[in-house]
Amino acid sequence: QVQLVESGGGLVQAGGSLRLSCATSGRTFSTYAVGWFRQAPGKVREFVARINRLGNMKYYTDSAKGRFTISRDNAKNTVYLQMNSLKPEDTAVYYCAGAQYYGYTSTSEYQYWGQGTQVTVSS
Repeated sequence: QVQLVESGGGLVQAGGSLRLSCATSGRTFSTYAVGWFRQAPGKVREFVARINRLGNMKYYTDSAKGRFTISRDNAKNTVYLQMNSLKPEDTAVYYCAGAQYYGYTSTSEYQYWGQGTQVTVSS
């Protein structure tokens, strides 16, 4: 069983940065691909970025490319999402999720989910 806990959210002005962390307690963390998703009020949860178990394969949604960076430290059982040049439209609850296989953008392919961390970007 993999348990995920997000942290690092908060209130930031447009153009600012935040680094989200996704810490896990499972000993098999390094065998899972991890994705970051977000959900704004009244909207469906959407894919943001993903990383494979080794950390050498990454993929971003178009809105995140060039601004967000996903990384992982398997020794610390943690995945990060560095978010720069934040925009008000980035405001959402951000979730990390674990999947047995890499390559998915659909929420249904991720088996483990954290509780989310709120990111609010003011204009």
